[in-house]
Amino acid sequence: MTIDIDARGLACPEPVIRCKQLVDGSQPARLSIQVDNEAAVENLSRFLKLQGYAVASQGEGNDFIVTGSREGDAPVAQPVAAPKRTTTDDGPQKILVFIPTDRMGFGDDELGKKLMISFIKTLKEMGDDLWQIVFVNNGVKLTIDGSPVLEELKAYAADGLSILVCGTCLSHFDLLEAKQVGDTTNMLDIVTAMQLADKVIQPG
Repeated sequence: MTIDIDARGLACPEPVIRCKQLVDGSQPARLSIQVDNEAAVENLSRFLKLQGYAVASQGEGNDFIVTGSREGDAPVAQPVAAPKRTTTDDGPQKILVFIPTDRMGFGDDELGKKLMISFIKTLKEMGDDLWQIVFVNNGVKLTIDGSPVLEELKAYAADGLSILVCGTCLSHFDLLEAKQVGDTTNMLDIVTAMQLADKVIQPG
């Protein structure tokens, strides 16, 4: 039997939260979620895969269905919002860098863009302390095709750095298909990642 969830019209991260509540509560073998945007499709697909479900999706425009199914009594994985790193007194910190814009500071936009480019390129100097980068609002434009820091971000990702990109923000700017690096995510994952981090840095 398939359990259906109608999450159309719900803002991020409510579709994922409702799905999570159902999975945590009854661990259904099969469930189907209706949503009205592609960001929700990506967020739900990512969440269900982390829970051990085989995922399929279909639809277009403002009408999508995401289906998750599990075989037999396969165990449900625990939710994973972000990779965890063990922190010791002598070991690395977990620093999350939160980037809500494509420029740094106020006064001159061109200067602000140059400063942000320099900031992102210099993040590698944090070494193992750099744990995760989160992009929201106008900051998601740094993850798309043509971004001046795209190659640096791809290199960070290839080295194992977790990069989260707000799906609602990508949808707002009509950039879902233009994203070239990072995992499309939702506010539940972002808040959880902040909770897990030892330190959150936001360039101002």
